[in-house]
Amino acid sequence: MEINERIVADSIFIKKLNLSELRLIKDGELDWFVLIPLRENMKDWSDLEMEDQFELTREITLLSNKLKKLNPDKINVASLGNVVPQLHIHVLARYQNDRAWPGPIWGTQASKSFDDSRARFWIEEFNES
Repeated sequence: MEINERIVADSIFIKKLNLSELRLIKDGELDWFVLIPLRENMKDWSDLEMEDQFELTREITLLSNKLKKLNPDKINVASLGNVVPQLHIHVLARYQNDRAWPGPIWGTQASKSFDDSRARFWIEEFNES
């Protein structure tokens, strides 16, 4: 299954989960992930079979629990799809001092460039589980 080229360009592969590919967005300030369910022609959550919806919920919970170790003020989970129609779920740690708090993060730009060490950290973190 092919992942949308914009998602691929904007992120780094972390791990293949049971249903989804886990990717880290190249953001220099936030731990921001996308889960891409590896099913053809999916645009909306409701397009998934019920069992896949349950598995996606488990994957979101796994990822959220890992992010909670960073002590964020909030975990954001969202499926937008206005720019990239392929079903993908954003899961990110938010902080009261981040660049967009308390507003939405969508469409904002990081002031710091992405550091590959974040990807290495998360690859190690997910290979432990």
